[in-house]
Formats: sequence, C-alpha cells, structure tokens
Amino acid sequence: MTDDPIVVLAATVAIVGLSAFFVAVEFALMAAKRHRLEDAAASSRSARAALRSSSELTLLLAGSQLGITVCTLALGAITKPAVHHWLTPLFEGWGLPAVAADVVGFVLALVIVTFIHLVVGEMAPKSWAIAHPERSATLLALPMRGFLVLTRPLLRALNAAANALVRRVGVEPADQVAVGSTPEALRHLVEHSANVGALDARYSAQIAGVLELEQLTVRELLTPDVPLTGVPAAATVEQVRAATRTSGHLRVLLGVGAGERPAAVVHVRDTLTAPGSAAAADFARPVFALTADTTVHAALAAMRETRNHLAVVTDDDEVLGVITLSDVLRRLFPQATATPPATAPA
Repeated sequence: MTDDPIVVLAATVAIVGLSAFFVAVEFALMAAKRHRLEDAAASSRSARAALRSSSELTLLLAGSQLGITVCTLALGAITKPAVHHWLTPLFEGWGLPAVAADVVGFVLALVIVTFIHLVVGEMAPKSWAIAHPERSATLLALPMRGFLVLTRPLLRALNAAANALVRRVGVEPADQVAVGSTPEALRHLVEHSANVGALDARYSAQIAGVLELEQLTVRELLTPDVPLTGVPAAATVEQVRAATRTSGHLRVLLGVGAGERPAAVVHVRDTLTAPGSAAAADFARPVFALTADTTVHAALAAMRETRNHLAVVTDDDEVLGVITLSDVLRRLFPQATATPPATAPA
C-alpha cells in the first residue's frame, strides 16, 4: 500500500468509476426494453452488442457482480487503509490515546469509503441506468462485451455453480428477462390504482373490461331469451327492409323461421336499388359462426380477419344467438353505448 495521496486518490477514482460502470450495466440491461434495442440494432453496433448481452443475461449479471465485488475488495485494500493511516495521527494529535485513535480512524475510514462507494459507485449509476435504460445499455455495451470475452470461462463456471444451486430448490434459471405483464397482474394494478384514487373509476371499468376479453366467452355476451331477428330463407327484399325498419338493424339473418337455421346474412344496403319482390337470397352472404366457448378476444380477432361484423353463436347444433362488434363495445363502454340487444343482428 502506498501513502501517496495522489496515487491513492487516482486509484480510488478509477475503482469507483469501474464499480459505477458495472452497476450501470447491470441495471441498464434489466430495465431496457428488448424491442427498442432491436429497433436500434439495425443501425448501431453498440445496440447489437446490447442485444447480445440481453440474450445471455445471467452471464452478464455474473460479470457485473464479479466486477462490483472486485472493486469493493480493491477499495478495502487500497483506499480504506490509506484513509485510516491518514486519520489516526490526526486523532492522536487531538489528544486521543493511540488505541482509541486507531479505532476511531478505522471506523471513520470505513464509513467514508463505504459512503463514497455506495453513493458514487452504486446508487448514482443505478438511478441513471434506470432513468435511461436503452441509452445506457447501448453506451456501455461494447466495453462490457470486451470484459465478458476476457472473463467468460470464469463467469461460465460461476454461473453454472449458481444455476446448480437454483435448480436444487426447484427453480429453472432463465437467461432473459420476462417481458410484458399478464392480464391478471394488470387487473390487480388497475384495481389498486382505482382504490387509491390514482385512476378514475370510469376509466378503470373500461380497462378492466378490456382485460376480461381474454377470459370472457361469447356465450356471456348473449342476452338470454331474446329471439333472433331475421327473415325466412325464401324472403323477399321487401321483407328484409321491413325487418330493418322494425328492429333498427342493418344486417338481417336469412333463414330464421320454423325448422330453419340461419345460414346467410343480408345487409340492407345491398338491397336499396333492388325491387321489393326480388329474392333476398340473391344479396345474401354466408353467415360467420362461432362456438359459444370462444373467447371474446379470439372472436374479435377472427371477425377482424374475415371482415365480419356479425357472428352466429352455436353450441353443438343449436343456435344460441348472435354477437356483433357493438356488443363488445357495449361491454367496454357501458355508459357510452345504447345499442339493440346482443342477440339481434346489427
């Protein structure tokens, strides 16, 4: 150990700087969004390096922890003894016994070095990395990749030992941070935000309704005991128009009657220029069918892909009713919609 203040100060600055580097790397990769790194990877070598690091996160964290540990030991071996050596004579000069001066100097040196290491070497870079995760991950990626190249064999051995211990307690190690949140977690977050007043009750109900779409089935959207609105299979255009005037729906089922099963749907818009005596079947389109246990989320996706605004809900061979896009909107925005019952075509 050297007593030269300049050498000790330079070594301390270098060690604390290295500790800050490893801490920033660790928290940056934990907080960075992978999709943002992927977007930047096309034009940035550093972003590509950060993306590679995020794919082997446990190895990178092992490297960061190794670097932080080495820096901590270095401060304890260089800076703390030097500060202790400088403070002890000072306290002796103030009249303290040699033993007491040595103890006070040791404790104060430990406090000073620990404070510098925690605040400058850990907490400040952690806050910076969390505030700018993608920027810090990209900025620090290349030097960290160089460190990983030099220490990879040691890190693999340390990581393998740690993974073995984790598996012994029944947990499978992961190399990447899980992204996104489950609907259940988001639902709890919405409920908590509404309870503490951070989210307006009107908005919380709408958000909760959206989250329910993944579990809600189309059966639950149907209004019980509401008959289907439609016309017989042999109906004329005039009958379709009459059904529209009566129900207010633009889409009318074709094949609704005794012993009939809806197999087509007619949009009244397609019949506007046709004579009233024309057959409605000439303007019909195949009806889109969904089983009653289909989730609303899956139903919306299927209706969007097939460009259908109306779907017949079936259970085995029985027709239970129909749902429309307006039924889902009514579920999401109960106060803003006032549409006909769910089982009537729109």
